[in-house]
Amino acid sequence: MIEYRSIRVALLGAGSVGSQVARLLLEHGDELANRIGARLELAGIAVRDLDARRDVDLPRELLTTDAESLILGADIVIELMGGLEPARTLVLKAIASGADVVTGNKALLATHGPELFAAAQQVGAQLSYEAAVGGAIPIIRPLRDSLAGDRIERILGIVNGTTNFILDRMDTTGASLEDALATATELGYAEADPTADIGGYDAAQKAAILASLAFHTSVPVEAVHREGITGVTAAQVESAKRAGYVVKLLAICERLTDPETGEEGVSARVYPAMVHRSHPLAAVHGANNAVFVEAAAAGPLMFYGAGAGGVQTASAVLGDLVAIARRHVLGGPGTAESTHAELPVLDIGRITTRYAITIEAADEPGVLATIAHVFADHGVSVGELEQTINDETGRATLVIGTHEARESALAETVRALADSPVVTSVASVIRVEGAE
Repeated sequence: MIEYRSIRVALLGAGSVGSQVARLLLEHGDELANRIGARLELAGIAVRDLDARRDVDLPRELLTTDAESLILGADIVIELMGGLEPARTLVLKAIASGADVVTGNKALLATHGPELFAAAQQVGAQLSYEAAVGGAIPIIRPLRDSLAGDRIERILGIVNGTTNFILDRMDTTGASLEDALATATELGYAEADPTADIGGYDAAQKAAILASLAFHTSVPVEAVHREGITGVTAAQVESAKRAGYVVKLLAICERLTDPETGEEGVSARVYPAMVHRSHPLAAVHGANNAVFVEAAAAGPLMFYGAGAGGVQTASAVLGDLVAIARRHVLGGPGTAESTHAELPVLDIGRITTRYAITIEAADEPGVLATIAHVFADHGVSVGELEQTINDETGRATLVIGTHEARESALAETVRALADSPVVTSVASVIRVEGAE
């Protein structure tokens, strides 16, 4: 039997992901050692409560509440606690002690990423975070390594499994948002407080990480335009379905050149949008995630799989751990983040998109002409029009699909329609993304 050197691993957190990471390390130690050329020794697991119930029966002797002491004796630290503090402080302590770090903490990276990466680069440590976006989907390393020589133009991602489950259920069963959310909660896809998911906060954090990585520039989470799914109605989903579309919550990261100023920048945004059913993202069902990448040389690429789940996300954590451990065997500094492009993050008003606008109006002569003038006055052209008449009220419901236009012009058009005397109400507005 080969005698391997040991690499000491400290695990911070033993929740659904952390407990699975610990289990896999303990159960597959020999196999991992043969892959790495060194043995991964789980030195300890830092937890808040030694007696808390866990998904996995972990050896009691590995559990500790003294995270700082555990860190100081480790070669590699895995942070799976979640939240900003004490995670930030502990990760910085680990880096300062000379340890490499694996984390799945999207909130930490989206908020304090530049500080953490700078600290790691200063001491030659590795900070890896494949599990922070997309669960089991390998997307961070492909963007950071495989596509490092390419030019990423656009990323469209379904990066939140809870919202995808809710919208998929609304599409397939006709359920309301409230009923679909109740089902998601019952099945364990949604937390008791689902705000982070349905409010788009979780997806915005992931968009900030993806944009920073893809465009080699720092994109703070505060610069990500965020809209959740709380305003999506069953009527919108049904209307999209009739037109051949499905509604998805998208994280969109895009390289832009302002046509007026010639300035190059990036956009990062999250909002519900209609996606044509012929687009690959339309076929992402349930709680799955997918990231669609458009690269100048490689062309369109799609990464698909489980976006959450303890054992699935643990796979991504272990992938980072094995890669770092191999570097310990071979030697050399960690891979630094590339954020030297320093492109500005442009306001959402400067993106180009399409709208699907539903309005209520009187069924009278001249109404359509007046509405058409509103669009023309703002330089927005109409691509599709669907009209239905309510015989009881004498009102017309118009679903108007626009051609591509600048977001600022589209938004101004909607405001003008709301102020028009022939329009009773603007019932809904939703963007259309993804080429057919």
